[in-house]
Amino acid sequence: MKTTLLFLSLFFCVISTSFSQSISSSPYSIYGLGTLYDADLGTIPSIGGSGIALPSTQFINNLNPASLAFMYHNHFLFDVGGKSIFSTYQNSDKKESRNNIQFSHIAFAFPITSKSAFSATLKPYSSTAYKISNLTLPILNSVENYNLSVTGTGGLNNFDLSYGYLVSKKLALGLTTSLLFGNATDNRSYTIANAVSYINKKTNYNGVRATLGAQFQADSTLTIGIIAKTPTRINASKIQTVASTNSSSTITLESDLASNVDDFYMPLEAGIGFSKAFKNKLNVTLDYERGFWQSTKQSDIYGSFVDRDKISLGFTYKRPKLFGSYFNRIQYAAGLNYDTGYLEVDSHRVINKSFSVGVSLPIDNTFSALNISYSYGQKAKISDGLIKENYHKISINLCLDGIWFVKRKFE
Repeated sequence: MKTTLLFLSLFFCVISTSFSQSISSSPYSIYGLGTLYDADLGTIPSIGGSGIALPSTQFINNLNPASLAFMYHNHFLFDVGGKSIFSTYQNSDKKESRNNIQFSHIAFAFPITSKSAFSATLKPYSSTAYKISNLTLPILNSVENYNLSVTGTGGLNNFDLSYGYLVSKKLALGLTTSLLFGNATDNRSYTIANAVSYINKKTNYNGVRATLGAQFQADSTLTIGIIAKTPTRINASKIQTVASTNSSSTITLESDLASNVDDFYMPLEAGIGFSKAFKNKLNVTLDYERGFWQSTKQSDIYGSFVDRDKISLGFTYKRPKLFGSYFNRIQYAAGLNYDTGYLEVDSHRVINKSFSVGVSLPIDNTFSALNISYSYGQKAKISDGLIKENYHKISINLCLDGIWFVKRKFE
């Protein structure tokens, strides 16, 4: 118990620090709702983001609500995490580096009956953090140019309420209701000669989305999982201020003017996953997901939305003994991820490729564990005329397992 408290104190110090830091930054967060977050619960970051077919037995699997139905009776799971990302951005002319520490998630789950369980998860859904300084652009139908500077911050939060039900010994069904909410600011200045125009905009978003899931245990070593995220509309409204200044005066054209803007549409997304165990030591997970973004028939002024394909492959290894030597109880993991993304800029896909490794360090003689993973990834290529993004990510999350409603055997 003392060990658990030590881990808790250290971990919450890291999490509290992360709240004061900048959220993840990427030049590609200027598109749509920003850069989308990956699920970071349990061992998922270590296995390439795969896990649609994994049950929520030793950690909360937020990829598939049906996994909750396989929770052990009387167990309560709590998961909290954070991550640090070091990124470099490079094009044909410049190279820049950034480092961010950020909150990842907080979640808990517990059984309701012997055949059902419930979970709640709060985590970021997307991040908007970009900066463009003194970009020279031509004035339409003129030989003159103007300078553009843009900064953006904000993002959406995701609050999930999930329920899983065991239909039979092998089949489980689940439902997640996701509440999406947040805002993003976009501040722009246009400089022409000695005159500067400012447009400061804050856009508020909110919406609800459902995820349906199922898991089928074909035998003791093979599980198949499927998920489907329903299409939905994210409502949007903005507050905007427009001003212009020159060497002699400043004129405010609009001041905190509220108005509606085009809503954002999220598509149907579907996925299938497999989990296969070999001799109770090695477990292999494989997921494929597809997002039908092109069917939303929406575009961005900087690019267009296209259908997204994502493949995730993961491996975990652990000795079969649950107790005994501490090192015998450590779980090792590795994974690969290939994501075509849903953005196409100048006819080029913003493809994301990454690999990951990690360990799950047990705490006390329970399912409680400290999960640590490292990922290296690359997004886009300079040869395509895009900004190349390389990133190193360290994810840390603490999963605590408690046992409820068990009568004492000794007083």
